[in-house]
Amino acid sequence: MATPDFIRTIRATAGHQLLWLPGVTAIVFDDEGRVLLGRRSDTGEWSVIGGIPDPGEQPAAGAVREVFEETAVRCVVDRVVLVQALAPVIYENGDHCQYMDITFRCRAVGGEARVNDDESLEVGWFDVDALPALSEFSLLRIKQALSDEPTWFDPTTGV
Repeated sequence: MATPDFIRTIRATAGHQLLWLPGVTAIVFDDEGRVLLGRRSDTGEWSVIGGIPDPGEQPAAGAVREVFEETAVRCVVDRVVLVQALAPVIYENGDHCQYMDITFRCRAVGGEARVNDDESLEVGWFDVDALPALSEFSLLRIKQALSDEPTWFDPTTGV
């Protein structure tokens, strides 16, 4: 994942200390019910599509932008499916971050899935019963996007 310029600016004065950052994830389905995935250039693993919204950008708009930037697929947001504070991460360069992820169920409305930037090695549509190996992060989000349940919140909070 490329580091946005606004985070580089913050890091110039904040150093490696923990930054609390917004994150968005888009679970995009096509008309055949397939889900859009990208194989990340930083880890080589398949994943759902996501990123960091720009300052002042609405989360749903950020998710739509991230999908287009990474895959050339145009989509619209149908609903929020999950809100979750993720565990803190420490990157190889020593930067500490923690993300508040908002996951959206999206519907593809145009474009052809292809690698559209340097964040992905491959992109493609997958039947939900024939997914490549995915992290629990991705699997939970796909499961929630497929369900008719209301927005998921961390059950350990009692909410």
